[in-house]
Amino acid sequence: MNDEAKLASQHESANRDAAKSAGLRYVSDNKPGIRRAGSAADGFRYLDPNDREIADEAVLDRIRKIGIPPAYAHVWICPHANGHLQATGRDAKNRKQYRYHARWRETRDENKYDRMMAFGDALPALRARIAEDMTRRGLPREKVLATVVRLLETTRIRVGNEEYAEANRHYGLTTLRNRHVSVEGGTLHFSFVGKSGVRHRLELKSRKLAKIVQNVRDLPGQELFQYVDAETGEIRPVHSEDVNEYLQEITGESFTAKDFRTWSGTVLCAMELAGFENAATASAVKENVARAIKTVASHLGNTPSVCRKCYIHPAVLDTYTRDGFPESLRVTPSADADTIPDALLPEEHAVLQFLRGQTQVGQSAHG
Repeated sequence: MNDEAKLASQHESANRDAAKSAGLRYVSDNKPGIRRAGSAADGFRYLDPNDREIADEAVLDRIRKIGIPPAYAHVWICPHANGHLQATGRDAKNRKQYRYHARWRETRDENKYDRMMAFGDALPALRARIAEDMTRRGLPREKVLATVVRLLETTRIRVGNEEYAEANRHYGLTTLRNRHVSVEGGTLHFSFVGKSGVRHRLELKSRKLAKIVQNVRDLPGQELFQYVDAETGEIRPVHSEDVNEYLQEITGESFTAKDFRTWSGTVLCAMELAGFENAATASAVKENVARAIKTVASHLGNTPSVCRKCYIHPAVLDTYTRDGFPESLRVTPSADADTIPDALLPEEHAVLQFLRGQTQVGQSAHG
């Protein structure tokens, strides 16, 4: 089994565990399910896996409550009321959409640090799709969204919010204006005021990204990230909702741009701690932790206290404070913006395995 297959297997295993903890049944739309027939105009009919029309009002009521848009095609509906995945379908642009059981969403969102393992498992497939979409011709929606997500990874800039941009002139990736970015050869220069009035000045060397960003800058309008609608030819701005939808379409999970920051904060912290010599005293340990958090905060544009509370998995800091730094995390960070592989980077793989080990230890302690 290759690394990608192993990660896929681990991802499925994690999902099965999450479904079990939510008291749900893990299901897949690869298995036979309920099919939607007919049309919105004439009324939909629902056929069970044996192609018999469903008349049971309780089942029909459950289907109605899922809220599947009438425009969706190739609709699959879970035959089990306790399935973690309740329905899938294709929207008007042929993008796969998912509808999950409410308890599944609650369980996955309950602790964003538990989400990190699933996010790490999903990264290889996500990166492969980003690399593919960035090679598309012109400036279609998928290409520009892939570029924004790659920048989320490499710059760690917040995704942005229209309200902040309009009310406070505080910007993020999707709300940047052309004036906030300059392109010099293969280098991008960002200069803008972000959330809480923090001034961001950063430089990124990437010929691929620089070329695409220059092309979007050349489109009419002040907004930096816009795309050309494939159907109408109209130029449309990218919103944060588009980015999150893109992530969820690819991964099949409720991941958002914020998950990149939590993942990045944890990996950065682990690598910072790995760079220190083993601390001989409790005060030295405390000092190293403070230095690592301060460095991560500078990368994420947060205060150290917010960074520690919201963007670093507590297991990394707790283990270092209690037992010293795990040797399994002492790897050499790698890759620049143009050489990020589809697979996990060595430091990411080490952190993912570490977190998985911590989860297993915790489960054993409570089992």
